[in-house]
Amino acid sequence: MTLTAAFPEIDELFDRYHATAVAPGVAFGVIVDGELVHAGGRGTLRAGDGPDGGTPGIDSRYRIASMTKSFTAAAVLRLRDDGILRLDDPVTTLVPELAGLRGWSADSPPITIRSLLTMTAGFPTDDPWGDRQLGLDHEAFLRFLERGPALAWPPGVHFEYANLGYAILGLVVSRAAGEPYRAFVERRILEPLGMTATTFDVDGVEPEVVAPGYVKREDRWVEEPMAPDGAFAPMGGLFSTVRDLATWVRVFAAASPPRDEPDDGVPLTRATLREMQELQRAIPPELRGTRAGAPPAPFVSGYGFGLFVSLDVVRGRIVSHSGGLPGYGSNMRWHPATGLGVVAVANGRYAQPASVCSDALNLLIDRGRAAPRRPSPWPATLAAKAVVERLVDAWDDEVAGELFAMNVALDEDLASRRAAMERLHETHGRLRPDPSADAVSDTPAHLRWWLTGDRGRVEVEILLGPERPPRVQWLELTSVPEPSAALAEVARRVVGRFDERPPSWPTDVPLAPGVDRDALDRDLRGAEAVFGPLRLGPVTAGDGGRKATWRLDGPHGTLSLALELAEDEATVEAVTLVPDTVESPIHLA
Repeated sequence: MTLTAAFPEIDELFDRYHATAVAPGVAFGVIVDGELVHAGGRGTLRAGDGPDGGTPGIDSRYRIASMTKSFTAAAVLRLRDDGILRLDDPVTTLVPELAGLRGWSADSPPITIRSLLTMTAGFPTDDPWGDRQLGLDHEAFLRFLERGPALAWPPGVHFEYANLGYAILGLVVSRAAGEPYRAFVERRILEPLGMTATTFDVDGVEPEVVAPGYVKREDRWVEEPMAPDGAFAPMGGLFSTVRDLATWVRVFAAASPPRDEPDDGVPLTRATLREMQELQRAIPPELRGTRAGAPPAPFVSGYGFGLFVSLDVVRGRIVSHSGGLPGYGSNMRWHPATGLGVVAVANGRYAQPASVCSDALNLLIDRGRAAPRRPSPWPATLAAKAVVERLVDAWDDEVAGELFAMNVALDEDLASRRAAMERLHETHGRLRPDPSADAVSDTPAHLRWWLTGDRGRVEVEILLGPERPPRVQWLELTSVPEPSAALAEVARRVVGRFDERPPSWPTDVPLAPGVDRDALDRDLRGAEAVFGPLRLGPVTAGDGGRKATWRLDGPHGTLSLALELAEDEATVEAVTLVPDTVESPIHLA
C-alpha cells in the first residue's frame, strides 16, 4: 500500500471522531518528509451559523493550548544555546520572586530550569486550575510566586504535569532575553520558520478564519469566552493552523538522522531539536492510566523538553503533545524514524483528538511503505563485510589477523573459527551473497547480511570496535539449513491459502491438540489484511529437520512464519506469525 492509499482510511477515522460530537469542527493534516500531503476538515468553524459557519481547513486558526509548551521549551533552549542561561541553574537566578519558596524538605535541591522543562519541579498537577489562569495579570502572577506555590514532591525526582512550571519558564525567557516572552518567541522561533499564522492573539485576524471555542450545553454549542494573552500564555496561549503546525512537525522530524548538512535557517540546531525529543523523565505507569490488574502497556513514555516521548516496542519512538483548554483540543505527533506526522485541531472544550491522531499515525507507519531511517554503516564496516566474505570463501590466516581486533582470537581461537567456516561449506556448499536480502545496520559499526548456498543460507553479523582504523571485534555466523521436505511442503500449503478470501488454515494439514485452529484462522486473516497477499520467501531459521522459519513477503511489509512438526513429521505442533517490526508474536499456538 502506498501512503496515498491510506488517506481514505484516515479520512474515515476523522469522520468517526467528528461523529462523536466533541467539537463543532476539526481540521487535520498528514505530514510526509516535511510536506503537508493530505488534509481535511469536518464540521464547522462557527457553530450555529449553519452553512455559513465556514468549513475547517489548513489555514483555520485554533488555540493549540498546551502544544504551546514546545515553543516555550524551544525558546529556553535557544537562550541556552546562545550561552545566556544554563539549564541546571536555580530558577531563582532569573525569577527571584521564588526565593522565599519553602522547600519540600530540608534536603530538597532547588528548582532548576531543567526541572521546570521536564515537569519535575515538584508542583502538583494543576489541570483544570491552570487553564483558567491563561489571562492572569503579570503583576498578580508575581505576587502569587512571592507567596510561594505548593509543592507535592522534592524537585527533580518525580514527573507531575504542571502548567505552572511553563508559566514560570515564560518569565525565565523574558528576563534572560531582555524582552517580552511573546516578542522573543515570535522573533527567534516563529518568524525564521515563516509561521506567520501562529500568534498569541487573533484580534487582527480575519474573523472568518478564526475558530471560536465551544462547550456543549443541553445538546447546544455555547461559545466559550476567549481568555486573553496573560501570564500563563507560555503554557498554552498560542493560536495556530494545520499548515503552520505541519511546519513545526517538519522541523523536529527533519532533525534525524544526524548529518553534516547545514541547518538552513532552522532556529535551533538539529542536535538541540533531537535533545528536545529525548525522554528526559519517564512517566510512572500509574500516571499513564494503567488499571490495576491490566497488562503492562507495550511502551515506555515520558517527557522530553516540552514534548511527550513514547518508546513503542512495535513502532519505535513517537513524539507528541496534546492541547486542551475550555473551547479547544489539539494534538500533534510524529515518527522520527520515518518522518511521518499527523496534526489535528478542534474547537470543543477538551475535545482531545489524541486518540484519532494516534490511530492515524499508526496506520501510516504500519501500512505505509516508508522504511525506518537506519544508520549508514561506516566505510570500514562495508570493507570488513567484503573481507569476511573472502574468509568464508577461502580462509587466510594473514587476512584474518588484519581484520580482527585482538579480542577475537582470545574469545575463540582462529583455528576453531576456520574449522567452523569449513563446516559451513560441508552443510551449504559454496556460499555467495544473497541478493534477495538487504544488509542491515543497527549502528554505523554494525552490519548483518545473508549468504546463500546450494543447501540453505547463512546469516553473518559483525561489530567493529572503537580503534582507528576500526577492526572487527565480533563475528557471528548462523547456519540455516534447508528444512525437511515435509516441513517445506506444509509451509507452501499454508502460504498458498493467502490466495483465498478469507485465508484459513489448510484442512488437510493436521494440527496437534494444543493448537487453536480458530485463532490460527484469525491470525492468517489479520496478516493478509495488514500486509496484503503474502508469498513464501527464504528460510531464516531452523534446525534442518522439524523446525524452520520463513520470511513472508507482501506488498505492505514482511512477516516471519515459524512451523514445528511433531515427531510423526505430519502433524503441526506449533505455529507462530511475527511481523518483522514486532518483538512479540501475533499468536503463539
